[in-house]
Formats: sequence, structure tokens, C-alpha cells
Amino acid sequence: MDYSMFSVGLVLAYLMGSLSTAVWFGKIFYNVDVREHGSGNAGATNTLRVLGNKPGIIVLLIDAFKGWAAVSLSHLLADSSWSEQELIVFRLLLAFFVVMGHVFPVFTGFKGGKGVATLLGVTIALYPIYLILILVGVFTIIFIATRYVSLGSITVAVLLPVLAYFFFDVSMPLMILAGVIAILIPVTHKKNIKRLLSGNESRLDVKNNKQSRD
Repeated sequence: MDYSMFSVGLVLAYLMGSLSTAVWFGKIFYNVDVREHGSGNAGATNTLRVLGNKPGIIVLLIDAFKGWAAVSLSHLLADSSWSEQELIVFRLLLAFFVVMGHVFPVFTGFKGGKGVATLLGVTIALYPIYLILILVGVFTIIFIATRYVSLGSITVAVLLPVLAYFFFDVSMPLMILAGVIAILIPVTHKKNIKRLLSGNESRLDVKNNKQSRD
């Protein structure tokens, strides 16, 4: 195993995650730092809320692509001398570092997003496509019914290990990662959970491109 390539991959994954799409897109095209508006989060949801539907969708797609691309670095940096176990560990670490880059981006003062879109890209790269489609479907239904992005994100994160264990044949490392995601997303959404329980969580009105509170 070439540990130099291993190290290069992790550094690249973190730097890719640190490309704060929401911050740069807002500053370059709108002269707005999305972290100073809305929820203060440098992610796709707050971008959609602050800047509009199209910028929000663009940020979502790029952030998801970051996650997928970072994990896919394994195809470029690993070679036939690597064992299957080494490759799995490498891919999982790439996933971890790209998400940490998004949450704590070195280029924008370590103040990033919650990592949901980047995790979506990571899961697309690692898990069976049908599992991803089910999760996307669940999220879509919850969002259409409630307009709570946070509730949809938390629900699919918790569902990931459940569906992976009972309905899909995934490796133990991927099961562990699914468990970590199921814990990480609710933890990063603690404030959202409190607002959901109190009925004060912001709803996202995509059609009118504004947030509302019931």
C-alpha cells in the first residue's frame, strides 16, 4: 500500500469539502454572505432560503458532487497492490474528510454547513442506488407534506442503517458508517429538533421562495 497516495487522498478530500459553495456562490454572484442571513448556515437550504430556488439547487448539486467526487478519488489513487480491506478503509476515510471539510472549511474560517448534501454525495458513491432512491423518496414525501427540510434530513439519516441492515446486503464497514450518519445528522440538528418539538421550526416554501413559521 502506498501511504503517500493515502495521505494525498485524505488531504484532497478535506480541501474539496472545504470549497464552501454556498459562501462563494453568494459572494460572487449576489454579493451576499449567506452565513449572515437566514439560519446562518452555509448550506443548500439556507442558500435557497436567502438567495432563491436556482442558487439553492445549484449549491445542493455541487455540494453533493463534492461528496461523490471525494470518495471516487479512491479509483484514481489506489492500485492493485491495495487489499480490499485497505480500499474500504480508504473510501470511508475519504468520506469522513470531505464531510469534515464541508462542516469545518479551511477556506472560510472553519464555519461551514451541516454536511447533509455532501453526505448525500457520499452515500451515492458508497451505497446501492436503490437504497438511495428510497431515501430520496422518503425525504421528498416528508418535505412535501411538512415543508420541514430538517425533519426530512433527520428521518432519512435514521432510516439509512435500518434499511441497509434489513433490506440490502452491505458490508460491516458501511453499516458502521450508516450508524455514524444516523447519529451525526440528529446531533448537528439539535436546535432544529428543539424547534420541531416546540412548533417553531422554519418551513421552507419553495414555490414562493421564503420561509414561514406556523
